[in-house]
Amino acid sequence: MAKAGVSQLTYADLQALPDDHNRYELIDGELLVSASPNLAHQVASRRLTILLDAACPPGLTVLLAARDDDTLTERHLAHPPALAVEILSPSSRSVDLVRKRAAYERAGLDHYWVVDPLLPAVTVLARVAGRLVEVAAAKGDEPLAVERPFPVTVVAADLVA
Repeated sequence: MAKAGVSQLTYADLQALPDDHNRYELIDGELLVSASPNLAHQVASRRLTILLDAACPPGLTVLLAARDDDTLTERHLAHPPALAVEILSPSSRSVDLVRKRAAYERAGLDHYWVVDPLLPAVTVLARVAGRLVEVAAAKGDEPLAVERPFPVTVVAADLVA
């Protein structure tokens, strides 16, 4: 939530930032800046994108996944995506697990996955009674079969092998 006495940035402020290869995110009006992801993060992201793309049904696009009928521009989605996936990095762990989860919940996201490339593990959260709650998880070589938002089986170890 907003901090008292702290200026809140807007989406327009975010759009005005330079394209300098840093990652800029706006959560509750606060700008978060992070450097490029580490190797484990990038490998997991690439492998998960390939896996999701192969399983993705018509009507969805993997960005990691946005509905084709959403108003998609170069910079944003008009509606929550079908699925948001965060891959944890040591520097972003608390933001991804707490602040982004809360922001996604408020935005109406129905499916949220958290990938921890260090364990490795995949945690699946889904909207239940208005809250994002853990509904499944798997570590290492355990296969994790997920049905929503579309059927796919993930093995965390395969994402970082």
